[in-house]
Amino acid sequence: MDTTAAAAEDTRPFAWYRTLGSRGRRAFVGAFGGYGLDSYDYWVLPLSLSAIIAYFQLTPGTAGLLSTTTLVVSAIGGAGAGILADRIGRVRTLQLTVATYTLFTVLCGFAPNFETLLVFRALQGLGFGGEWAAGAILVAEYARSRYRGRTVAFVQSAWAAGWGLAVIVYTVVFSLAGDDLAWRIMFWTGVIPALLIMWVRKNVTDADVVTERRESSAQRGSFARIFQGDLLRTTLVASLFATGVQGGYYTLATWLPSYLRTTRELTVINTGGYYAFLISGAFIGYVCGGYLTDLLGRKRTFVLFAALSAALIVAYTQIPHGANALVMVLGFPLGFSMSAIFSGFGAFLAELYPTAQRGTGQGFTYNFGRAVGAVFPGVVGLLGAGGAMVFGAAGYGIAVLALLGLPETRGRELV
Repeated sequence: MDTTAAAAEDTRPFAWYRTLGSRGRRAFVGAFGGYGLDSYDYWVLPLSLSAIIAYFQLTPGTAGLLSTTTLVVSAIGGAGAGILADRIGRVRTLQLTVATYTLFTVLCGFAPNFETLLVFRALQGLGFGGEWAAGAILVAEYARSRYRGRTVAFVQSAWAAGWGLAVIVYTVVFSLAGDDLAWRIMFWTGVIPALLIMWVRKNVTDADVVTERRESSAQRGSFARIFQGDLLRTTLVASLFATGVQGGYYTLATWLPSYLRTTRELTVINTGGYYAFLISGAFIGYVCGGYLTDLLGRKRTFVLFAALSAALIVAYTQIPHGANALVMVLGFPLGFSMSAIFSGFGAFLAELYPTAQRGTGQGFTYNFGRAVGAVFPGVVGLLGAGGAMVFGAAGYGIAVLALLGLPETRGRELV
């Protein structure tokens, strides 16, 4: 039996990783690190939001603009990075996006006023939106079709790793420094991803099929092409699907720290246990969701976790005020479900588009969802961070309806 056949029949745990090959494994490490640090830089703001509100004397509605603007601009960054990924390559685009979100995260820490912070955070969104598109596609094109769902899901799990790191740093920084300085230090720690750029530049390359198609295709990276012919319906419906899922997620992501500190009246130290349950659930959810997309199919897995996420986000915010222990315990299944639904995104969107348009299509649809979904946390900011957070649950209903217009892609070869 040749090595190719043996690899194809490999059903041991982590067969998905072994069958990537040495180049694919380096690509996985680069994409995992990029997305994990992307997550870290994103979470600096929600974790520091209460301190920023107090420092600049903001209303919750005004503070919500920081998150909403970041996500709206991320749509531009994601669409632009997708086009670049098809034209200059996945790896070069990955380096560019990581450099962008690193620079502007650090600059946020020097902002003298709210307006400057808003501008720097918006520009951070350019890199934040683009990194996922480049990294997820890079790994999807190295992965075998039977393992693609779980392989890209492990990249997605880096979000939980970055989130956990941000919470640890947040706990230390806000315990040692006063709030007026601590939020700035949090942004300054965003310089860490600069080290990753150097490693990726030296060790990671695009898959061969991408280089060959980029050199031979005259229509590579065409934004107009994803809105023409057979791709038009795919782009519109996939954008609606991404909007629903991300509207629900970012509502919780933006306002959960403030919800725990204000509505639940928890201190920085006391929130650690709550985050431990939520983030551990998130990491396991990313991984399990990836395996389920390969076993049950992409669409069935999305529907399952959309329903669970909507039910749990409502339950989480309706727990009686004195039952904080229940809030902690329920954080695990909440984190699990809301993360598991993202596990199949990278593989699913990659499988919907041909190689020449994959970066453009995936970058636009995913980040269009981020931009429109960003309206959700802004509305919640106007209504209040407690009970109004259930508004985000409606997004999951939108996602399920959108899935009716998309095909099942499990097992599809990338062409």
